[in-house]
Amino acid sequence: MRSSNPVFSRRGFSRDNGYAGFNAAPQAGAATAGANPYAQGTANPYATNPYAQQDTQYGAPQAPASSGAMTIDDVVTRTAMTLGTVVLTAALSWALLPVDEANLGKSYGIAIGAALVAFVFAMIQSFKRKASPAIILAYAAFEGVFLGVISSAVSTYIGPGTVMQAVMGTMCVFAGVLIAYKMRWIRVTRRFYGFVMAAAMGFMLLMVVNLLFSVFGGGDGLGFRSGGLGILFGVIGIILGACFLALDFKQVEDGVAYGAPREESWLAAFGLTMTLVWIYLEMLRLLSILNGDD
Repeated sequence: MRSSNPVFSRRGFSRDNGYAGFNAAPQAGAATAGANPYAQGTANPYATNPYAQQDTQYGAPQAPASSGAMTIDDVVTRTAMTLGTVVLTAALSWALLPVDEANLGKSYGIAIGAALVAFVFAMIQSFKRKASPAIILAYAAFEGVFLGVISSAVSTYIGPGTVMQAVMGTMCVFAGVLIAYKMRWIRVTRRFYGFVMAAAMGFMLLMVVNLLFSVFGGGDGLGFRSGGLGILFGVIGIILGACFLALDFKQVEDGVAYGAPREESWLAAFGLTMTLVWIYLEMLRLLSILNGDD
């Protein structure tokens, strides 16, 4: 079961025709009640946006037109569109790609193919300088096909309530991290970012090693996907997903505070969708292990 966010380090938002590293002072009016509390004053204390791959020259910051700057409403709207595409194609694949014994192999083949295509689209977008709504929505559509088949299989062979539990669990993680972030119980610093990236790389390395052992050695590899170790790594995966949500919220907050162009709200939707997919898959796998042991 694929459970990885394909982009660990996403490009930062841009300003005008180049990248903004968010290392300059915010525009006039940015240090208001709704602005990023970390970015008030004359300079961003973090000096650079850790998510961005920056150019060597930035030029002087220019105040964007107010009508063209990204807002929270823009992020919410684009995220709803992207997640809605995931949900729609997941529902269609659940209904049209049965996972009974006669069709299981075919449905799994289509799901794996869709996951690979989604991964390719995700990587293409991650290396583009600007957001491409078509690529992002295509990623969401193929990701939904994969999720629909996997969810249908879990519902059929593990338990019909497992999928709903995973959905509710994902929503609770999202709400919990959002509340913690807004209350400033979670503070995204450079140290926090570095820790999350290191932990995620280590996590993915272990999963790749486990996959190789399972492919060439048979069975469950090193046991990271079942039993006690599976439960432990499922919890770790969900915690990492929650950390990625905090990074996503920080990126959105910085983008709004520094006047990123409105079209860059698609990047925020892209990042949030990938993170929620990660959390859902880890939640689904964890619940499958727990319910399968009943």
